[in-house]
Amino acid sequence: MSSLLIVEDDELLRDALSAQLAQAGHTVTPAADGAIAQALLETHRFDGVLLDLGLPKVSGMEVLHWIRLRLPALPVLVLTARDGVDDRVQGLNAGADDYLTKPFSMAELQARLGAMLRRARLPAFGGSLELVADSTRRLRVDATLPQAWLDDEAMELTQREWALLSLLVTNAGQVVSREDVQEVWQSVPGDVVGVGSNALEVYIHRLRRKLGDSGLNIRNVRGLGYMLESGTP
Repeated sequence: MSSLLIVEDDELLRDALSAQLAQAGHTVTPAADGAIAQALLETHRFDGVLLDLGLPKVSGMEVLHWIRLRLPALPVLVLTARDGVDDRVQGLNAGADDYLTKPFSMAELQARLGAMLRRARLPAFGGSLELVADSTRRLRVDATLPQAWLDDEAMELTQREWALLSLLVTNAGQVVSREDVQEVWQSVPGDVVGVGSNALEVYIHRLRRKLGDSGLNIRNVRGLGYMLESGTP
């Protein structure tokens, strides 16, 4: 599931949210004020944030502006007792992806959270692509930056490797042709090298090595191309 940061100064509500979302399979990190939230965001990677606006030390609105400056693609669901139209408009204009007023039902919260996280993973929203190899390992690829992670460990990738891996993850379980790779590599800044047989094999070999024991394998489909799938080579 997802790694979530819950920023809420009401201890009872914070504990209830943490318990419910952990039970739903998410990894949850709580924060009691805005300053703690900022410190956690600087040192940890999260898939989404549940953010109260009425926070001590650093207000929720300040945290939201801070997130949008430093982590523009990070999805944020605002939780607040401020239920006026102007308050909702202000929160959404400040960069919130969704807005839920208190009191709220846990069912609605989970539905809105799930929808927000699904949108964030789509390439059009500049989020990340995610592929779960098994119950313990997962691969995440940033949809806009040359970055990827196996679990929480960053992978060292060149622009070409990242573009190829993104293509394979997007089409996991399907064959990716040499023409598909050529089209993607043409968008790599400064890349003027074509997709020769030897060059592509070199990059496939590099990715296989970097995926290591992730439980993911890039299979050579003779005469057609390559396919990313779960399982050892």
